[in-house]
Amino acid sequence: MPLTFALKLARIFLFFCASNALAVDEAATNKRAVTVIADAQFELGKAIIPLYLSHDWTLTQPEVTQVVLMFHGRLRDADVYWRTAKKAMAAAKQSQHSMLIVPQFLADADIEQHGLSEDFLHWKWEAWMGGEPANGPLAISSFEVIDALLSRLKDPHRFPNLHSVVLAGHSGGAQVVQRYAVVGRAEELLESRAITVRYVVANPSSYLYFSHARPYAKDGSCTKFNRWKYGWEAAPDYARRKSSANYEAQYAQRNVIYLLGELDTNPQHPALDQSCAAEMQGAFRLERGLHYFNYLQQRHPLMTQQRIVKVPGVAHDADAMFGSAEGISALFETAQSQLVKTSQK
Repeated sequence: MPLTFALKLARIFLFFCASNALAVDEAATNKRAVTVIADAQFELGKAIIPLYLSHDWTLTQPEVTQVVLMFHGRLRDADVYWRTAKKAMAAAKQSQHSMLIVPQFLADADIEQHGLSEDFLHWKWEAWMGGEPANGPLAISSFEVIDALLSRLKDPHRFPNLHSVVLAGHSGGAQVVQRYAVVGRAEELLESRAITVRYVVANPSSYLYFSHARPYAKDGSCTKFNRWKYGWEAAPDYARRKSSANYEAQYAQRNVIYLLGELDTNPQHPALDQSCAAEMQGAFRLERGLHYFNYLQQRHPLMTQQRIVKVPGVAHDADAMFGSAEGISALFETAQSQLVKTSQK
């Protein structure tokens, strides 16, 4: 249905009523260099990606049974998400058996600001969020970086008892996780070890649709609503290995938790994607997430591997989302898991 004047008034009302709780790392402009570079490095041929690691993965880690890959938001502040992930792991009492990895996708400006070698992968500002190729030193997709990390984890000599991998992100990081869940190779890479994969998609601004259908129309004025990363037009090379129909069938079988803050309802949030392509998905993040899940259910009525988990009392705040009982359960499948799943029925 079209975006009516009444809907626009509703958005204005929600702006004044929405919670003021913002994720500190997401509220400012992203057009600036990061202040902290992650303290570890992972080499991909002639390229380097910085990252944080909770364990020394050059050594055998027999106690590690689960790995959580946490993806930062659009500000590329991996240090912030590193602290968030560590707090969640401590709260889950999973430090002994879980390993954390927080990769950092740098922008061109970060290389210059910190005097880094050109060997460090770097992208144009937010291009990494959609799996676009890096500007240098190699034109590889951010999704290929994830593939390389997963390939490292499937090594039975380093991780002999690994049985579960979780890919999680909030806001911009959730956009990475959701698109990768659609087109990524995680299950393919890990199936030889029977390692399960779970995706935790928390409060992204938008989702990847499989058709031209959207919750709202723009009377033909939004001509690029189906371009990547909202749809499939002009998708990057990484996302062209199969047809969109094949990717959709694959995605419907993947284990995805949509972790949504019940108060993430501010249509004027400073980090919210307010492009017409995003607004056709809904007025604010909670609405967009609910619409997307409903869209998938209509197309795949027998879908059982995916679910919505709402986090009460939380707006757009990564720390609060992943520090909640629902967030900890989604990340670590703790004893709270069954309680949380039951509460969402």
